[in-house]
Amino acid sequence: METKLLLINLVLLVASSLIHPGVCSLSCGFPAIFNFGDSNSDTGGLSAAFGQAPYPNGRTFFHTPSGRFSDGRLIIDFIAEELGLPYLNAFLDSIGSNFSHGANFATAGSTVRPPNTTISQGGASPISLDVQLVQFSDFLTRSQLFRSRGGVFKQLLPRKEYFSEALYTFDIGQNDLTAGLKVNMTTDQIKAYIPEVLDQLSNAIRKVYSKGGRRFWIHNTAPLGCLPYVLDRFPVPDSQIDKHGCAIPRNEIARFYNSELKKRVIGLRKELSKASFTYVDIYSIKLTLITQAKKLGFKYPFIACCGYGGKYNFTNLIRCGAKVMVKGKEVVLAKSCNDVSFRVSWDGVHFTETANNWIFKQINSGAFSDPPLPVKLACTK
Repeated sequence: METKLLLINLVLLVASSLIHPGVCSLSCGFPAIFNFGDSNSDTGGLSAAFGQAPYPNGRTFFHTPSGRFSDGRLIIDFIAEELGLPYLNAFLDSIGSNFSHGANFATAGSTVRPPNTTISQGGASPISLDVQLVQFSDFLTRSQLFRSRGGVFKQLLPRKEYFSEALYTFDIGQNDLTAGLKVNMTTDQIKAYIPEVLDQLSNAIRKVYSKGGRRFWIHNTAPLGCLPYVLDRFPVPDSQIDKHGCAIPRNEIARFYNSELKKRVIGLRKELSKASFTYVDIYSIKLTLITQAKKLGFKYPFIACCGYGGKYNFTNLIRCGAKVMVKGKEVVLAKSCNDVSFRVSWDGVHFTETANNWIFKQINSGAFSDPPLPVKLACTK
């Protein structure tokens, strides 16, 4: 697999230099990343606002809770590593944060559309994409005001030119789709509001462009019907389960969203001609991992490593790290499995570090991206 990926990267590099004669270096030289998203790329936003994601989250790499809903690193962490940048601190996290090379505005549970229920009611994060954009705009302005004071501010905040040279990553939309499932909408009813979701996502990208952003990296959404929490919380009849164990109508929703998202990206390329756009087919990568897990060296793709109860080791109200009181002492009820390095699903919702690493390698091969380039060349039009 490693040899194959190296060959793919080499072929893509040669091809890109032929198609784009101006591309002669191995890197676009991204000095910063600004990320917008949900729990798939949250590095501490929700934890800063509502309390830390409990241990065993973070057990593998950070060896302590790190604001991530995983045992270790996320895809956004591997992107940062590949670009030679530090891991992104959450904009909302005031403790020990360094924003000199970017900031993360994502929070777990975030949606593109503003939510109509509170997080305590089991709804989405209040930090929806429109709020993340307000935070970004405020960060852009105030970071330069404070940086001009010198001293520690100069060390911890990005240079002005970084905002036009940065990579702007978007990984959001999954929670907008499951929001419809939560209120028992049909597949067609959810499809009907997807254009509105994509209108708002497109407008968000336009706003970042108006602020100087020029390099956009956009993930589509995962195969919802293959995720343990969707299979558990929103079950379908056995006749609607495919040969791999995925829910057919749930994946139909994700595929429709992704096809429409790709059309929007193509349109934005024409409209915002000074920008570069990379559309990343996360759906196909994750579907391959889940449906061919055994062949790829993984185990039990439909069973959460960290969870409690049920067919998928997932119970919505007893999620990873949940504790109970036994004789006056706290005991972890939803524990981690021992073979985490061979697992796909971390907690029924999110992926393990090993899975995220495998997913990133496929992303970085360029084979699942449009244009088909690795992340270091994502400034190429």
